[in-house]
Amino acid sequence: MEAERGPERPPAERSSPGQTPEEGAEALAEFAALHGPALRASGVPERYWGRLLHKLEHEVFDAGEVFGIMQVEEVEEEEDEAAREVRRKQPNPGSELCYKVIVTRESGLQAANPNSIFLIDHAWTCRVEHARQQLQQVPGLLHRMANLMGIEFHGELPSAEAVALVLEEMWKFNQTYQLAHGTAEEKMPVWYIMDEFGSRIQHADVPSFATAPFFYMPQQVAYTLLWPLRDLDTGEEVTRDFAYGETDPLIRKCMLLPWAPTDMLDLSSCTPEPPAEHYQAILEENKEKLPLDINPVVHPHDHIFKVYTDVQQVASSLTHPRFTLTQSEADADILFNFSHFKDYRKLSQERPGVLLNQFPCENLLTVKDCLASIARRAGGPEGPAWLPRTFNLRTELPQFVSYFQQRERWGEDNHWICKPWNLARSLDTHVTKSLHSIIRHRESTPKVVSKYIESPVLFLREDVGKVKFDIRYIVLLRSVKPLRLFVYDVFWLRFSNRAFALNDLDDYEKHFTVMNYDPDVVLKQVHCEEFIPEFEKQYPEFPWTDVQAEIFRAFMELFQVACAKPPPLGLCDYPSSRAMYAVDLMLKWDNGPDGKRVMQPQILEVNFNPDCERACRASGVSQEARGNPSRIQPCVEKAAQADPAETSSSAAPAPPLPCGRGSHPSKKAMVKEVKNFIQLTKFHVPRTCSEHAESTGHCSWVGAQVGPPLKLC
Repeated sequence: MEAERGPERPPAERSSPGQTPEEGAEALAEFAALHGPALRASGVPERYWGRLLHKLEHEVFDAGEVFGIMQVEEVEEEEDEAAREVRRKQPNPGSELCYKVIVTRESGLQAANPNSIFLIDHAWTCRVEHARQQLQQVPGLLHRMANLMGIEFHGELPSAEAVALVLEEMWKFNQTYQLAHGTAEEKMPVWYIMDEFGSRIQHADVPSFATAPFFYMPQQVAYTLLWPLRDLDTGEEVTRDFAYGETDPLIRKCMLLPWAPTDMLDLSSCTPEPPAEHYQAILEENKEKLPLDINPVVHPHDHIFKVYTDVQQVASSLTHPRFTLTQSEADADILFNFSHFKDYRKLSQERPGVLLNQFPCENLLTVKDCLASIARRAGGPEGPAWLPRTFNLRTELPQFVSYFQQRERWGEDNHWICKPWNLARSLDTHVTKSLHSIIRHRESTPKVVSKYIESPVLFLREDVGKVKFDIRYIVLLRSVKPLRLFVYDVFWLRFSNRAFALNDLDDYEKHFTVMNYDPDVVLKQVHCEEFIPEFEKQYPEFPWTDVQAEIFRAFMELFQVACAKPPPLGLCDYPSSRAMYAVDLMLKWDNGPDGKRVMQPQILEVNFNPDCERACRASGVSQEARGNPSRIQPCVEKAAQADPAETSSSAAPAPPLPCGRGSHPSKKAMVKEVKNFIQLTKFHVPRTCSEHAESTGHCSWVGAQVGPPLKLC
């Protein structure tokens, strides 16, 4: 064994030159005011703050005066057969050198010494989606990372093999932080690798040191802070807890799997629906107060509804004469809010007649971990056929690891997609087949991991080939009890820009379809009326009416299970609520009961307050469309012209969608266009368009069959 001292640094100054004690105290007070909350949250003792400020201001890296790096070769005598097998499959099997950091100063290290806090520099900082590009393009980065990770690297130019190895091994070295302020993109998790000194610090369940990322705002620089948890003598090892903060032994075992291979095949991968206490905890965490029972208010048919909204698309597009905008929330008949409403109890007590564009507990639909949980009521522990197998990485990590290893043993596809619980637009979403990557992603934002659709139904784009696509439907929830659900028969399509293949998993334009938020990315637009004949041309055995019927059936099952239990286990029945959701889905190839290929809808997510900019533009917002009936406006018209019999038993509906601009169509045209909303809660499903036309006079009123109530699992 050989110990190597860290890089020598000049001794740390004990005070800043030319600074009086009063000035020093003032500087420390300002530092504490600015960074104190972050330091306290990280557990950094206040006795270190003064010297920390000095080291930050003067960029003092004095760890080399106290620590050294020891290079050893270890043999795991007690390693079981499964662990040895995993180790043999590693990219560089055989004898591996192990590094340890030890205290080299003869006097050791005293935890009470205010100077016993150290700065660790970061060798590489990136967001995951940019990692491959940076390794290929930043001079010297691949070489440094390969050396740091113990990967053999030959030649000067980056090779695809070396890049792939670094991208896999980096999850043993990555740490993460995220900014608390900024845009959604700016607050995405940042991953970093500490320098050679920090990366050599090993794990211990009972560590001798603590570490924490720290962002020094005056210099806009991130460091890792290192401080002792006890006194150390010379020669003692510097260790930290790689699973810091986790006390559950089984979850700790999973979190440490990247460094300590573990066979978890014997653990059940079954994920039943969480207990009632789980949903109650979510309700309390969201600070949502459920409403009291109310009697709906009946409005006369000539009532002009005052609408208060902070949604720009509603404010700029609501032109129907039955509605008028108001700047006073207290005077409004309708609240169309962009943000989530919390205090339904107060609203039900003080203003029960005010209509709202949200339902209590609707997060059960719109938050991905909750969506997966309630869906198990329809499909059992593995979930229904219309939802990809999904695990909550916070609460179901052991079950996921077991399932991943089972699929690996069976030789089944093991591509997965990690998604934040509550973000849209594919932000912080990653496709991977690396178990280590998925486990480490748990440390950033709360995430679910879903089975990646490895056999999607593709759409042939003449310019690029067969690409992935997803479909967005707008659904309107009118009431919970009875369940009244409508879907708009105009759907929106999003396409990938590169031909699909199960490779280059970090290629956004190959594996993702959300292209309308990046001005530098080409957005392929196809209207649904153009898409349907082209789809049927490419897949003549699958008429769109049949495919759409299966999609609507999935919608109905989802909303049935979402409304099947009382709140907070299900959506709350609040008569003054109306809501619009966007349901994003894909189609995948599957085998039916008879063994034939079928297109199986796969619901990806349900979006609260979806972005309707494209819908407004496509519905006649432009000057060219003026005078033509909007296909969005009629649902508002229908709400305003509710049947008297219906109005007598329920509150007058609120506009679930913003109106289109332009002149208002005639009543005859409007009534015809209203039928573009398909009522899913009808008990009869015409099997052909002609049969349906005979029953309704309009083909677009096809409904999804409800049939008998679902048997809840």
